Amino acid sequence: MSILAWILLGLVAGAIAKYIHPGKDPGGWIVTILIGIVGAVVGGFITRAVGLGAATGFNLWSIIVAVLGAVICLFAYRKLA
Repeated sequence: MSILAWILLGLVAGAIAKYIHPGKDPGGWIVTILIGIVGAVVGGFITRAVGLGAATGFNLWSIIVAVLGAVICLFAYRKLA
């Protein structure tokens, strides 16, 4: 995937993760997008590690993987910040 696709996927994943796991975040929407991008990568690594496949494009499976990773990253970020 291109960097623009990762950013768009991160934007979508970050917004959905913020909706699933609401609360105050230090950093605002830019940090939420960055957490979404990191979550997309983390979700891809996790699903690849357990044998479920990876995020391969801007499709439903990639969004699900990215959102799950973003929720994990958002939870961790809130615990550490």
